[in-house]
Amino acid sequence: MRNVRVVYRKFDEKLHWHQWMQYLGEDQYGVWLGAPPNSVSQRGDEPELHHEQAHVQLFPRDRWFTAIFNDEPRSTEIYCDVTTLVEFKDDVVTMVDLDLDVIRKRDGSIYIDDEDEFAEHQVKYSYPPEVIEQAQATADWLVTAVATEEPFLTVFKTWLDKVR
Repeated sequence: MRNVRVVYRKFDEKLHWHQWMQYLGEDQYGVWLGAPPNSVSQRGDEPELHHEQAHVQLFPRDRWFTAIFNDEPRSTEIYCDVTTLVEFKDDVVTMVDLDLDVIRKRDGSIYIDDEDEFAEHQVKYSYPPEVIEQAQATADWLVTAVATEEPFLTVFKTWLDKVR
């Protein structure tokens, strides 16, 4: 199984979330990576976090987001990060986290998180107007898409089955 390094950065290039994941494959939605139960991730140089549940992650080739799909019992079923376009180079995927997150809980509730951080970072990092517009449009689209469109309905479950 091929391992891929996932590296999120902030707009100032500071290291954000990062981890190693298994390459699972690719479909019309993008590249799918997976992590079995008890995998780890890390924010910057903080201590590693251990994840009890399996999860898979989608990296679209032409959209401004990434999506994590968590196995049970985690209460967050889907966690979408609004990001710049993902860059694929060798066995590393990188992107810039643009703060906004769209979350779908297992009970079906959906919300946008970190809007305050997005507003603060627009000023702090001087986000260009086109980045602000694209990030907001992506978040707005995701709020509906995670409840009504694939791969958020059933497609992700096929990939999740590969790492359980």
